[in-house]
Amino acid sequence: MDRLEVFKIIALQASKGELTFPANVKATLKLQEALDDPDCHIEAAARMVMAEPLLSARVVALANSAAYNRSGNEIANVRAAVSRLGFATLKSMVASVIVRQLGSQITDPQLRAKAARLWEHTAHVAALSQVIARKVTHVDVETAMFAAIVHEVGGFYLLSRAEEYPGLLDDNTEDWIEYGEKLIGRGVLRQLQVPDLVLQAVEGMWHGGSTFPPRTLGATLVLANDLSPVGSPLHPPESAARRQAAAKIDFGIGGSTLHTILEESAEEIESLAAALLV
Repeated sequence: MDRLEVFKIIALQASKGELTFPANVKATLKLQEALDDPDCHIEAAARMVMAEPLLSARVVALANSAAYNRSGNEIANVRAAVSRLGFATLKSMVASVIVRQLGSQITDPQLRAKAARLWEHTAHVAALSQVIARKVTHVDVETAMFAAIVHEVGGFYLLSRAEEYPGLLDDNTEDWIEYGEKLIGRGVLRQLQVPDLVLQAVEGMWHGGSTFPPRTLGATLVLANDLSPVGSPLHPPESAARRQAAAKIDFGIGGSTLHTILEESAEEIESLAAALLV
């Protein structure tokens, strides 16, 4: 069976809702549904978060990051962290746990290494998206971070299934970029009930291209992806030319420039990425 045929099979399963999720993902999806309830209050949310050790650690770490801890007062408990972050950011953290859990049962060392690298890439894109949204494109900050966290969810799902198809990711990544990323990614995002606004922004990334200056959610994702110091392991290996091209991306924003904004926000970006990598 060739690679493209496998992608089509997995994509068809995803479009029909026949996704194979680990048990821990199913539990976290229930938490996501609970947070979507308008009657869910902070106390209830904090209790649910505390039942998930990984999520608890990440929520507290994010609340203490430079992006959210403006006062410099460190938080040491989940309830205070949830209160500081708010439900929109909390939902992004739940999404981050779901994405990482997709790779939790991978046993093949090479696939596990790809999953770890893919999450490192995702964390950097999410941190950059949050800052770019707030200081450059002025789209909703929390939506931008959420979109960045889920933008590679199709890749994580593929990695979680790759052991069923030996050799699926051994060769070049052209088929994944041209077909699999779109076919599988769209199906998984729909099954996770990602809002249409976010789905459209992620699809915009798949089709490539960007506008300057960037003003939309999709353009925010494209720019953050281009600027990420860590590339996706499912895309061609990074070249010196790509890194040089990314370093040259710059344009004026009001009385400043993109380079200046990124330099001034370096600590914030680093702390956000580090909190997501907990």
